[in-house]
Amino acid sequence: MTDGEPRSPTLVVQTAFLGDVVLTTPLLSALAARHGPVDVVTTPGAAALLHGHPAVGSVFSYDKHGADRGIRGFWRLARLLKRAKYERAYLPHRSWRSGALAWVAGVPERIGFADGARPLYTRRVPRPTGGHEVERLLALAGTADGVPPVSLALPDEERQAAEAWLAAAAVAPGFVAVAPGSIWGTKRWPYYGELAARLSRPIVVVGGPDDRHLGEEIGAGRGHVHNAAGALSLRASAALIARAAVLVTNDSAPLHLATAVGTPVVAIFGPTVPAFGFGPRGPRDEVIERSGLACRPCSLHGPRVCPLGHHHCMREVTVDQVLKAVAAVIEGR
Repeated sequence: MTDGEPRSPTLVVQTAFLGDVVLTTPLLSALAARHGPVDVVTTPGAAALLHGHPAVGSVFSYDKHGADRGIRGFWRLARLLKRAKYERAYLPHRSWRSGALAWVAGVPERIGFADGARPLYTRRVPRPTGGHEVERLLALAGTADGVPPVSLALPDEERQAAEAWLAAAAVAPGFVAVAPGSIWGTKRWPYYGELAARLSRPIVVVGGPDDRHLGEEIGAGRGHVHNAAGALSLRASAALIARAAVLVTNDSAPLHLATAVGTPVVAIFGPTVPAFGFGPRGPRDEVIERSGLACRPCSLHGPRVCPLGHHHCMREVTVDQVLKAVAAVIEGR
């Protein structure tokens, strides 16, 4: 459940989606600058990203939907945290389970957002309604000393794994990475195959094992398309994205991985909008979206199927628009 014994007076509990954890790294850096490296409770997938991060001490992998689900897993982790005698816990994920975990673990100071599990917090911070999620999360630290970057620690072996995969696939520098997947079906842009057919540069499809079939569909009959989905660890995938000229992605976790490794993105938004605070942040990044739809946005995360059945928000984003944005990013316009 942990990569080592607890060794920090400060705990952060962030068990939201993978992208949310990546966007929490500036908060971790700000807290570490104040209190020293912090211990983090997070999901098994995100735990791999935080191992070795300079702002992080120990990482607790909490598989709340799997091996640690239910009250037994909750109490097992709470007892482990209680033995650490943390002085304070920051709770960026506004869930009752996260708040209860810090409370049952006996952490005396529990800092969370006022619109979260209020009774379980000893200090309630108003959650900003505007701005990017990075700045909203930093409000928990009350910092006014600038915004630390979104960051990952990628060890040499992960970078070498990415380089070895690219070399084995004979992928030339300057390739375009594409991330076609999302756990939310309506966030998936349907024209990645056509985009691949019209791009002359080498293309590498990135994603997890569940996205493998998407990579196969996009690459079918196209020799310049290489499918890395499910072939690399999460950190090695991030290292591969770092080598790309640009990442074309839906509103999903790879967008934030690219931000963390400094790769510009072309982000395609459909049922969600950048105004929610989860858009790209780089000076060369491009956002493509179908504006003017009365039905958009339709939910915070994007539903699995279009509630109206037409999916105009994604189907009306054209390949020409994306190609133009990719060219603008690569040519530095």
